[in-house]
Amino acid sequence: MTDDATGSPPPTSLGEGPIRLDKWLWHARFFKSRSLAAAAVGGPMRLNGQPVSKPSTAVKPSDVLTFVQGRQVRVVRVRAPGLRRGPAPEAQALYDDLSPPPEPRPAEAGKPQAEAGGRPTGKARRQLDAFRDPD
Repeated sequence: MTDDATGSPPPTSLGEGPIRLDKWLWHARFFKSRSLAAAAVGGPMRLNGQPVSKPSTAVKPSDVLTFVQGRQVRVVRVRAPGLRRGPAPEAQALYDDLSPPPEPRPAEAGKPQAEAGGRPTGKARRQLDAFRDPD
């Protein structure tokens, strides 16, 4: 089956050919907006082991991207360029995640800790005031 206008086969739902790096990162849902994706390209990002500094760099299937997202280093292999920023299952079909598993965090590291002392009671405040000003 061919596309009537161009005579070429119709694109698949995952797209064909190269695509801008910032656009692909946005399509694959690594960043909430394309401008955030473009800003991330200016940071430490590598494409096939080479540093990348321009959001307009073209990526194609089988390219490997290494970048920092939050506190995690992500390593992904591009499977397809994508045609749109679709739902999460469609976005996850655009790449293979090669990232190492995150290090386990201590059990108490993620829990909020109560501050020592807290807010003083009325009685404790009066005692403190009497201690400060012995008039």
